[in-house]
Amino acid sequence: MPVPVSTLDTGAAEALNRLSEARTTRRPCAPVRDLLPAGDLDAAYAVQSAWAAQQVAAGARIVGRKVGLTNPVVQRQLGVDQPDFGVLLDTMACPPGVPVDIARTLQPKIEAEIAFVLAHDLTAPVIGPADVAAATAHVVAALEIVDSRISGWDIDIVDTVADNASSGLFALGDRHVGLGELDLPSCLMALRRDGEVVSTGSGAACLGDPLVAVAWLATTARDHGRPLRAGEIVLSGALGPMVPVRPGDSFHARISGLGEVRTSFTGGAS
Repeated sequence: MPVPVSTLDTGAAEALNRLSEARTTRRPCAPVRDLLPAGDLDAAYAVQSAWAAQQVAAGARIVGRKVGLTNPVVQRQLGVDQPDFGVLLDTMACPPGVPVDIARTLQPKIEAEIAFVLAHDLTAPVIGPADVAAATAHVVAALEIVDSRISGWDIDIVDTVADNASSGLFALGDRHVGLGELDLPSCLMALRRDGEVVSTGSGAACLGDPLVAVAWLATTARDHGRPLRAGEIVLSGALGPMVPVRPGDSFHARISGLGEVRTSFTGGAS
């Protein structure tokens, strides 16, 4: 369950306020790692959970989770060395065919992913890839618009976890595919911006297999008291390097076996 703001200690409450002010004012803030104990992921997840609780209290609905930092290339891009997870809200979903207002973001980047939609809860004491497969209704091509409220993406693992795993928005394709038809590590991805290939990769970039990435997420989320539930969407991690988003950009990702997903952004000359 989300953590109430009232339970945060002073440093965590200050971190939450700093990040919330950046969202409200649309001005990126300084890192929050100076406000939290060095390397303390429990404190960072408490900040994240308190933010989620605020959003739910304001009328948003939790619709899933994302696992981030599964791709070694993305880890190197952000200077971290382990995965993390964040919350997906209904307010973060981008409807197909509707341009995204770039003003909804601060410092957006985009990455192509495989999204899982769960048919069953994942709450067992031991959760492995086979358990994830058995709990999955279908998978779908996805785009995650990652974003950071921290100026210049100057983040470490504590910063990104507190900032909801640097989540922004997400878009899903319309083709639902059963896992029995796929070899996920072998799924190839090409992401195009205005027709030009800007990122490539495969399912193997997600901890070797997206099923492994979701098993890690399910175990970690369960251990934090927020297990994955039936009906939730799970973004399993980047298949290739992140790409900066500019006003007016249009993106098209194709993932072999899953199909395609598109989104575009307002602004610019287009």
